[in-house]
Amino acid sequence: MMRAPGATSVAVRKPDGSIIVRVRLAHRIAAQYPLLTKPGLRGIAVLVETMYDGMSALSFAAENALPEEERPSGTATPLALGLTLVFSMAFGFFLFAVIPHVLTWAFGLAVGSEALSGGTAMSFHLLDGVVKFSIFLGFVYMMSKMKDMRRVFEYHGAEHQAVHAFEHRLPLTVPNLASFPTAHARCGTAFMVTVIAVSIFVFAAIFPFIPQVSDIRILNQALFVAIKLPLILPVAGLSYELIRFAGKKEGSLLGRILAAPGVWVQGITTQRPDASQQEIAIVALRAALSPASLGAVAGVPERILTFGSIAEFEAALCPAGVEGPS
Repeated sequence: MMRAPGATSVAVRKPDGSIIVRVRLAHRIAAQYPLLTKPGLRGIAVLVETMYDGMSALSFAAENALPEEERPSGTATPLALGLTLVFSMAFGFFLFAVIPHVLTWAFGLAVGSEALSGGTAMSFHLLDGVVKFSIFLGFVYMMSKMKDMRRVFEYHGAEHQAVHAFEHRLPLTVPNLASFPTAHARCGTAFMVTVIAVSIFVFAAIFPFIPQVSDIRILNQALFVAIKLPLILPVAGLSYELIRFAGKKEGSLLGRILAAPGVWVQGITTQRPDASQQEIAIVALRAALSPASLGAVAGVPERILTFGSIAEFEAALCPAGVEGPS
């Protein structure tokens, strides 16, 4: 899957070796609500859009990458995708907010620490962040051991290689992609790592000012967990701005320091792809960058096309297609 300013695309290798491409003109939330273009808010819009696009892409891939007899019945509707998005966000909040908070609180009770059992001290949120990051690492590591997910991580690496080649103004070819690393500073993995880090500082700054509202400790902890839910929005917004800043300062020491944790974790969430996977990344990126070349225009905002090979795909692009410098 690729996202460009004007379009999103998905390219899938079918069981017979052909390539099916879906390209859609973008309908950005910020275009409808200009307030969401402001720093601190634009990250929230991008997060929701990216999650929705990702689920839609996975659904499309499942419909086309599997043999006929293994495909899920029916096509995911916007309502189904929306419900899946809500469920995924709720599961993510439970896994990365509720569980770390409860474990940290329980540890504080077990060792008799007022700070670690109170839920507001800076030490509480430092330990909470360590637990949160450990759960995240364990989660992605276990996924990397699954055969199907390893292929997903290989395609993930191919996507990044294609973006690297494009950003370096090189032609989008398999040899050029192979010369780049699979990690990228502006990856979703880097965003997740940044969210965890930012949440530690935000919670540590805010929670010391939140009073205990009950003599029943568990009620206080339930309130603190509930307060974390709306705080996800400013945390996500600030994290997005840090990722953007790190990307702009990629060549500087500060930029490398900010990007380093996310790039390091991508040692798990990306793997070296093969040439066939790099071809799919090339097709997806070129489709997203030049949707009109595939017929996606204002009157026809979505096109789904099948090509026998990457050569056939490139032959179908009109001269307006993005070729990259020679």
